[in-house]
Amino acid sequence: MAKLNDCEAEAAETQTWIEFAVKCNYLDVELGRELHGIYNRILGGLVNMITDPSPWLMKR
Repeated sequence: MAKLNDCEAEAAETQTWIEFAVKCNYLDVELGRELHGIYNRILGGLVNMITDPSPWLMKR
């Protein structure tokens, strides 16, 4: 579970850097929006894994 929490924090941090890159004109606004949306989906998947891990567990 700790690794999933780490991944969630890293993905959120990446979103922050994407926003920073757009504000500094390192990234085009549209590309920034696209990347931010991708990371929203990643974060959603991680949150689902954290809140309900049972579908992701191997069955014996």
